[in-house]
Parts: sequence; C-alpha cells; structure tokens
Amino acid sequence: LTVTDNGRGIPVDPHPKYPGKSALEVILTTLHSGGKFDGTAYSTSGGLHGVGVSVVNALSSETLVEVARDKTLYRQRFARGLAVTPLDKVGPAPNKRGTTVSFVPDTEIFGADARFDPARLHRLARSKAYLFAGVEIRWRCDPALASEEVPEAAVFQFPGGLADHLREQLGDRECVTAQPFAGRQDFPPTSDGQPQGSAEWAVAWPLWTEGEHESYYCNTIPTPDGGTHEAGLRAALTKGIRAFGELVGNKRAKDITADDVMNGVELMLSIFIRNPHFQSQTKDRLTSLEAARFVEAAVRDHFDHFLADNMDR
Repeated sequence: LTVTDNGRGIPVDPHPKYPGKSALEVILTTLHSGGKFDGTAYSTSGGLHGVGVSVVNALSSETLVEVARDKTLYRQRFARGLAVTPLDKVGPAPNKRGTTVSFVPDTEIFGADARFDPARLHRLARSKAYLFAGVEIRWRCDPALASEEVPEAAVFQFPGGLADHLREQLGDRECVTAQPFAGRQDFPPTSDGQPQGSAEWAVAWPLWTEGEHESYYCNTIPTPDGGTHEAGLRAALTKGIRAFGELVGNKRAKDITADDVMNGVELMLSIFIRNPHFQSQTKDRLTSLEAARFVEAAVRDHFDHFLADNMDR
C-alpha cells in the first residue's frame, strides 16, 4: 500500500533531542512523536503521515519513505519499527513536494494470508475527503482487486465537508429543521498567537432514524466512543435549546436534558487540536480536557443564531 501527499513533506532536519537522528527517523520509529514538534506543521497530525506512521512501521516488514522538501528528494528504508538505512539525499526535486509512504504488513504479525480490504480502504479514503472540506483525494486500486463497489480510480472532493456527508446520509428523510445545523469555527489562539485548532460539525434531527448515527473525529482519527469533544457539543446543544425555550416562553425548557436533545440526532463532529490525548493506543475516546471547553464555546454562539433563524420550525 502506498500513500502520497503533496504537503510540505515530513521534516528531515536533525532532531534536537535525538543526536544523530533526523526528525523523519524519530517520527517513523518513536510512538506518539508525530504531533509534538514545535511550530504548526504537525500540530494536527494523526493520519498515516503523522502519529500513525510509527505504528505502520512497527507492523511492517518493509517501509519506504520518500520526502520531497525544499526542492530536494530524500529517501529512507525502515522495517519492524527500526531504520535499516540512513537518510539518503537522493538529489534535486524542483517540481515536487510532499511525502510518500509505501509499506508491506508483517506476515509474522498478521499471518501469511492477511490481505488489505479494498472496500474498507475505499470508504476510509472517501471519509478523509469529508473531514478536509475541499481537499482532493485520488484513489487508485490494482485492477485485480477492483469490483462493483471498489473502482480502479476515483477522485473524492467535497467542498461542503461534513455538511455534504450528513446530507448524503439523510437522503430524502424529513428533518425537524429544513437545513442541518452545520458550521466551522477556529478555536481562540494562545496568548502568544499560536493556533489551537478548530471544530467542524453537522447536526440534524430526522423525523425517523434507525440505530445510532453519531460520528466523532479528532485530527481525522475516528473516536467511536466520543470523549471530551462530544461532551462539549452535547453541552452547547443542550444549553442552547434550554435558553431558546426560555426566550420563547416555554416554561418546561429548564427541564430539558442532554438525552432529550441527543435522542434521534444524526451528527458528525470533527476537531483539530495540538497534542491530543486518547484513552488508549486504539484512540477510541478523546480525553483532552480542553476539547470540551473549546467545542462548547465554538458551537454555542452558532447554535443560538441557527435556532433564531429557524423560528418557524
């Protein structure tokens, strides 16, 4: 499997805390290192080209990384969590930039019969395009693995981000409000002006639904068990509904609970924060305390305006 991007490229400079190693080698061989460098280049890492590449390397019998950065191409090989060659300065790359990671899963870990699931990877690539509104993701698949469900080639790009995804999920079902509640907001910067991330959300209350349809992400990592970002969204929606009820003279509004508000909801929430903390290595639940505060503050004002604009519903 090969993943290529056209970003600025994983840093290749010597790492200040690991003498004799480049930042690239540290990222590929040290768990939890991807999002902890100074500056903003990797402040929202979390996909394959971020925190996850060290895990990929540890579980692969062969990993090849090529970085086109500062008009120069670099290459290094890894295996089973370790570097097997030094960082090689291949030569000039004036018209190229970004990172390419190719890897082969270790059969000693996964078994000789282990195979990638093309349909699952296809869905994952598509979901990443929703999480980065406007980004273009190009999918290519070996013709021998293609099927009716999995094309040989496709391009995913969704300018509306999560709102586009939710509308597709809702289909032609009628909702309580004519339009989903969707938006995006940057978190306030630090005192020295450093960005702290952002939140994007899309929420709807269809008149009928089957099962649970709540999707939460942090730095594009799915967090199926929710966490602190979920708590922030629940608080914003619940407090917003209560305040609106009181505004229009509904005396029972003060008794509304979060379970009332979230019953039957279908939503997607995606946040980007620096140095996220999760409950476990599988990252099923976000535990960063500041996420609850950030999300609640980001969503609440937008929700108040949304309710006021939908008085008829």
